[in-house]
Amino acid sequence: MTASKHLIALLKSHIARDDDRFLSIAMQVAAHEARKGHGQVAQQVRELVDQARSGKVERSRQPVPIAQPKGELASLVAVSFSETRLKSMALTDELEQQLKRVIVEQRQQHKILERGLQPRRKLLLVGPPGSGKTMTASALAGELHLPLFTVVFDTLITRFMGETASKLRVIFEAMTETRGVYFFDEFDAIGARRSERNDVGEIRRVLNSYLQFLEKDESDSLIIAATNHVELLDPALFRRFDDVIQYNLPDKEVTLKILQTRLVGFETGEIDWQVSAEMTAGLSQAEISRAADEAAKRAILTDRTNITNDDLSVSIQERRSATHK
Repeated sequence: MTASKHLIALLKSHIARDDDRFLSIAMQVAAHEARKGHGQVAQQVRELVDQARSGKVERSRQPVPIAQPKGELASLVAVSFSETRLKSMALTDELEQQLKRVIVEQRQQHKILERGLQPRRKLLLVGPPGSGKTMTASALAGELHLPLFTVVFDTLITRFMGETASKLRVIFEAMTETRGVYFFDEFDAIGARRSERNDVGEIRRVLNSYLQFLEKDESDSLIIAATNHVELLDPALFRRFDDVIQYNLPDKEVTLKILQTRLVGFETGEIDWQVSAEMTAGLSQAEISRAADEAAKRAILTDRTNITNDDLSVSIQERRSATHK
């Protein structure tokens, strides 16, 4: 980030009363000065930041106010503030640790930046539909108290690929202007292999533009791309991301977490959880959640507070039939 961009970012964070971001950007300034050989200036900035932090007994973690996108950006992203948290998700231990590492590095980025390093913030999520990729973007935004900007591909991708590259530039410029979680779902729409035989020159140029924007991006926003078809992605993409996180269909442990969490307000003593978990084999996290919700509705509409094996069995079978149509 250049000195002028640092100055603009500092002013914006001050106006927004976002002290955490202000001090984080100040540490980026210190790291930038240190890399230029201005050690005395870097040290002075670090000491001032340390003084500011030590003077606060408890730091406020108010959500960043959502500024509604304007101009062309308004048609390219949908903005929201997420209430989802990591604890709302049923995750494997490995996946949970990967996501917690991202959160910790973001929350304590000043410690990383002052050493001239960068926190994880460019993530590629790969896995089957309904496995939790979209919910992950929402949970990371919620945990970090950042607005969630979901890229609208219907307006991003046009028949004129030159326009698409221009729109990508608008989105990446917004990342510098407004810190947030920027979510590119169904990423294979622009990330497909450049060597595909049915590819055209303009599509290759769009992907090349994305790769350049991603590599040059020095904002403090999180960039999250998600795809159901990792095999379609260009190999050049993977090294541009800090982490490639794999999502899979749930095992029995995760399945039980989902079912028990969704049915926590009901009497479930008569349910054979192991049998229910076995019946869901092959279903995604989203489908299992829907099956649990359907079982709950079945009980509610028959004026019951208990969930039976039959309730779950019928609902699971309905979801399985729906996924195979």
